[in-house]
Amino acid sequence: MEKEDQRNFLLAMVLMVGLVLGYQKFVADPAAKKYEAQQAAIEAATQAASTDTTAEPEAALKSVDEAIAGDPRVAFEGASVDGSIRLAGARIDDLSLRKHFLTVEDKQEVRLFRPANAEFGYFATFYWADGQTLVAGRNSPWTLVSGDKLTPTTPVTLRLETDGLTIDRTVSLDDEYMFTFTDTVTNTSDAPRSVRAIGSIERYGEYQKFLEATDPGSSRAGAAHMGLMGETDGNLRLKKFKPLIQLKKIKGEAADGTFPTDKGGWWGLSDKYWLGALIPQQDVHFAGLVDKRKIAAGGDLELRTESAALDLAPGASATMTNRIFGGAKRYQVLRDYQTSLGIPNFVDAIDWGFFFFLTKPFFIVLEWLSGVVGSFGWAILAFTLMVKLPLVPLYNQSYKSMAKMKKLQEPTAEIRERFKADPQRQQQEIMKLYKEEGANPLGGCLPILVTIPIFFALYKTLYVTIEMRHTPFLFLKDLSAPDPTAIGNLFGLIPWWSATDLKTVPFVGMIIGIGILPLLYGATMAALQTLSPPPPDPMQRRMIQFMPLIFMFVFGGFPAGLVMYYVWSNSLSFIQQYFIMRRNGVETEIGKFIKNLVTRGAKAAD
Repeated sequence: MEKEDQRNFLLAMVLMVGLVLGYQKFVADPAAKKYEAQQAAIEAATQAASTDTTAEPEAALKSVDEAIAGDPRVAFEGASVDGSIRLAGARIDDLSLRKHFLTVEDKQEVRLFRPANAEFGYFATFYWADGQTLVAGRNSPWTLVSGDKLTPTTPVTLRLETDGLTIDRTVSLDDEYMFTFTDTVTNTSDAPRSVRAIGSIERYGEYQKFLEATDPGSSRAGAAHMGLMGETDGNLRLKKFKPLIQLKKIKGEAADGTFPTDKGGWWGLSDKYWLGALIPQQDVHFAGLVDKRKIAAGGDLELRTESAALDLAPGASATMTNRIFGGAKRYQVLRDYQTSLGIPNFVDAIDWGFFFFLTKPFFIVLEWLSGVVGSFGWAILAFTLMVKLPLVPLYNQSYKSMAKMKKLQEPTAEIRERFKADPQRQQQEIMKLYKEEGANPLGGCLPILVTIPIFFALYKTLYVTIEMRHTPFLFLKDLSAPDPTAIGNLFGLIPWWSATDLKTVPFVGMIIGIGILPLLYGATMAALQTLSPPPPDPMQRRMIQFMPLIFMFVFGGFPAGLVMYYVWSNSLSFIQQYFIMRRNGVETEIGKFIKNLVTRGAKAAD
C-alpha cells in the first residue's frame, strides 16, 4: 500500500475502535448518569408535591410481597407467567416470567409488573370513561363473579357496577404472555351513554435501577432501544426514556399530542429484553399518547390508548376486546401474535436497529441453525461459515492482491531509496511497478467495507435478542455476557475470584480481568497481520502492530458469543489467506516460523 492508503486503512481501524469506545464513554455513560440524576429529581418532586389527582396516594413503599398481600386479588398461572390481578382497578400489577431468571446461578424468576406501592411499580389495565369521567378507573371495586384461578384453560369473569353502567370483563390468558380483556358494557340507565376504552400502562421509579432489578448487569444497555415503542398508523414510534421524560416531541405526534390510527397497532414500554404493551381492539380507531401533564407535574410515566367511543342506548350492550402483553421479546412468540392476532409489525418490538435489513435476516438464520445443530453456540460457528462463503471470491481477490503487494515489498523499498530526493518520480516508478505486476494497493482493503457493517449488524443481533440470554456453550455459561474467564483467576481455576471482580482492581484490573476469548481474538488478529505487507513507515508499523492489543481489550466487554464469532472468523480468514499466499509463492512470517521450528527439531533429532 502507498502511505496515503496505509493512513486510510489505519484511520478506518482507529475509527472502528474509537466509535465503540467513544460511544460508551461520551454517549452511553453520560446519558445514564444524567438520566439517573433526572429520575432522582422527578422522585424528589413527586414526594414534595403532586397536583395530579389521579396519582396513587402517597405512602411508604412496601416490599412486593407486602404490597401484594394488602389487596384482594385473582391469581393467574400459565406456562410462561404467573402472578395476580389486583381487583381494585382490575390491574395486572404482579407478573413474573417463569422461563427467565435474574442470573444464570440465581433461579429467581424475573418480576416484570409490580404494585404501585412497591419499589419500581409497573402495571397495566384498561379503564372505561364517559366523556372526561372515568367510570371504571384506577381503584374501581371489581368483583370476581366466576372462576377461581386464571389459567390458559380457565378464564375468570369480573364485574363492575357503577352509576348507570355494568361492565362484565372476561379475562383470559394464553400459553405465552398475552392477556385478553373481553368487556361487555351494558347501559342500565334511562339515558343514552357514550363510553370509550382507555388502556393504561404506568411505571414508577428510577429506570436504571429497575433494569438492574430485572436484568442484572444490563443497566447501561446503550445499544438497545429502551423507552416508548409502539406501532400506529403503519409507523413504528420510538422515544428513549431520557427524551421521553424530558417531554421531547416524538416523530409523528399530532398537534394534540396523540398518535391516531385506523390500521391497528400497539403501544407500550420496551426494555432490553422485556415489553409491556397495550393492544386495543384492532378494527376500532384508537390513539396512543404519553401523559405529559403528569410527567411535567413530577408524576410517574404513563402511556395510554384511547379507543373510539361506543354509543349505548338505554338497556343496550356492546362488547370490545382489548389485550395486554407482558413478557419477553422472543421473536417466534411475537411473530405468532403478529400473524394470529393481526398485530402489525409486532416483531419490531425487538430493536433491530439501523441495519434491520441485516440484523433481522441474521437472527432468523441463527435461530434456524440453532434448531438444526442443537445449540446457539454451534449455530454462531455455522453462521460464520455461511457469512464467509459468499464472500470467498471477494476475499480471494483481496488476498491475491495482498500476496502481490507482499512480493513487491523489496522492489518498492529499493525504489523509495533510489528516488528518495524526488517524491514525484518515486510515486511514478512505484505505480509503474504495480501496473507491470498487476498489483492493486487498495485490493487488500476491500473486505473492510463488507466487514464493518456485518460487525455492527451481528453485534446488534446478538446483543438485543433474548434467545442468546443465559444460553450456555462449552465453558461459557451465558453467550450474551462477556467472557467469564480471566487471566487473574487462571481462566476459572480459581473460582472465588470472578472476572467482574478482577476488572475492578485499580490499575491492573483491565489486564488481569481479560478472558480467554478476547486473548484468542488478539492472537488471531496478530496472526492475520503477519500475512499482510507491513507499512514502510516505522511509526505506522508500530501502531498497526498494537491494534490486536487494543482490540483485545475492546472485545473484553463484548458478549462472548460475538467474540467467539470473530475468533472463528479470523481463524478461517487466516487459513484462507495463508493458502493463497503459498499458492502465489509468498513466504509468510508464520511460514518462516514453522520452517525454523521444523529445522531445529530435525537438528535436535540428529
